[in-house]
Amino acid sequence: MTSSSTDIGAVNDEERQLIQIVEEFLKGNDPTSVDNKEFRGARYDAGLAWVHFPKGEGGLGVRPNLQRVVERRMREAGAQPTDPTTFFMSLAGPTVVTHGTADQKKKFLRPMFTGEERWCQLFSEPGAGSDFAGLACKAEKDGEEWVISGQKVWNTLAHLGHWGMLVTRSNPELPKHKGMTYFALDMRAEGVEVRPLRQITGEAEFNEVYLTEVRVPDSCRIGEVGEGWRVALTTLMNERTAIGGSSGGTTSKPGAGPISDAIEIWRNLPEQARNKQILNEMMSLWIKAEVLRLTNKRASSASKAGNPGPEGSIGKLASAELNKAIYELCLNMMGPAGQVGYDYTFRRPELLSTDGSVHGPRHAFLRVRANSIEGGTSEIMRNILGEQVLGLPGEPRLDKKIPWSDVPKS
Repeated sequence: MTSSSTDIGAVNDEERQLIQIVEEFLKGNDPTSVDNKEFRGARYDAGLAWVHFPKGEGGLGVRPNLQRVVERRMREAGAQPTDPTTFFMSLAGPTVVTHGTADQKKKFLRPMFTGEERWCQLFSEPGAGSDFAGLACKAEKDGEEWVISGQKVWNTLAHLGHWGMLVTRSNPELPKHKGMTYFALDMRAEGVEVRPLRQITGEAEFNEVYLTEVRVPDSCRIGEVGEGWRVALTTLMNERTAIGGSSGGTTSKPGAGPISDAIEIWRNLPEQARNKQILNEMMSLWIKAEVLRLTNKRASSASKAGNPGPEGSIGKLASAELNKAIYELCLNMMGPAGQVGYDYTFRRPELLSTDGSVHGPRHAFLRVRANSIEGGTSEIMRNILGEQVLGLPGEPRLDKKIPWSDVPKS
């Protein structure tokens, strides 16, 4: 009998009922003997995909922090870990279930969770990065379709995506936050071109996407016309929480994640290379990693609704800065050996590691530079925390109420 099932008496009624549902599910679905997509499809049908989603939509309508109960028991039963290339389902899923129609939920959620259809994110533009609401990608209504033209950039794993979360400018005569509309874009549609952006790691996990008069049916519009900003906030809040929780602030156990790389390098150092200054620095980073882990765990436990609030920016900001410090220490401990032994050959990756720890400290040192940019820059995170969490006065914004078409463009 597993630890999960023996501890039933120590949990509340909701968790006890969930444990029983999971155990009954596993009796009829052995993850070690069936195809992974088939197993994940069965999980979805049983409400064990996103447990806080409504019944019939991959969930059971319970508290979101109980997802950990499901994931832990699935791992114990031998289920395969979630495919890293499906990272964006943690953004697209909550967005569709919150703002999508019944038909959209039926169409998108199950294949998203099984991994049969992978998603990417089409938000940033060359002229609208930190100022996301300044985007210019044009969407014009034509009968029951929309004609969309524009350029998106920094689109992670877009070369693998079947669908893209796309935000457009549908009414340039409204203020920039009000004239936006959100779509699910078929990445295989005519007029969609994905080009690689090579990074300092040698990889091209990022892309730029060109849209040339792409026809998108109105049935793929998510949310109301002009409500793209509100829909996009759901995506962004989930993105920041996902990035913060999956990198330096892992909630699994103390000493896991990037800090484990620093510990391993320290243990392999020759005795004469171990000095108190390095040890003190490593212990300081270990403490910060543990504080971040517990912060993310507390945020998860306190969550009452399916979508996180601005507090998710705490983990995102802290993990970005922490990861850079950890891998700087790693390369300092490695000395000259940290400068060699890494392959910079151009390649198109089929995996995603937001902190870079999958490929070793040399790769990670370069990859984590992006942590302070992707999912919102660290500067934007500080603004969000200052204004929306601490209640500090916002920065002056002179273009907030004027039509987007009248806003000076750089």
